[in-house]
Amino acid sequence: MGIKPLRHHLRRETYMAKNGDVAKQWCIIDAKGVSLGRLAAEIAPVLMGKHRPEYTPHVDCGDFVIVINAGEVQLTGRKAEQKLRLTYSGYPGGQSAESYGHLRERRSDLLISEAVRRMLPKSRLGRQMLKKLKVYDGADHPHAGVNPRAL
Repeated sequence: MGIKPLRHHLRRETYMAKNGDVAKQWCIIDAKGVSLGRLAAEIAPVLMGKHRPEYTPHVDCGDFVIVINAGEVQLTGRKAEQKLRLTYSGYPGGQSAESYGHLRERRSDLLISEAVRRMLPKSRLGRQMLKKLKVYDGADHPHAGVNPRAL
């Protein structure tokens, strides 16, 4: 018995998407009554493209996401009063705190986009993915022409 020859013809190649290969789609999500964390956990994989079979980690192959009714997103427990968003200006005494409940009333788009940003890669690619997130307070949005599908 001799040595069996290597079977090179059985070798498979992994498909890697290129930048222009993947056609971007538009999705819409209604945030009314949905918990903030669960909403962000639904949005982040769609922005990254992990829902597609041709997902490639180093290529932005995700879809655009429109979030409507952002002002009516749920904060469970006592997070509206107790959880704080801290910002620091860089100057002495420049730290400010704002409760999530106050932030939801004032800038609900910032509340959702920050939650999603923390679930995306911390790189140039992650910042590019975040630009595909469009958040609106009410039910109206200017993207009706792209016919977004419900997520």
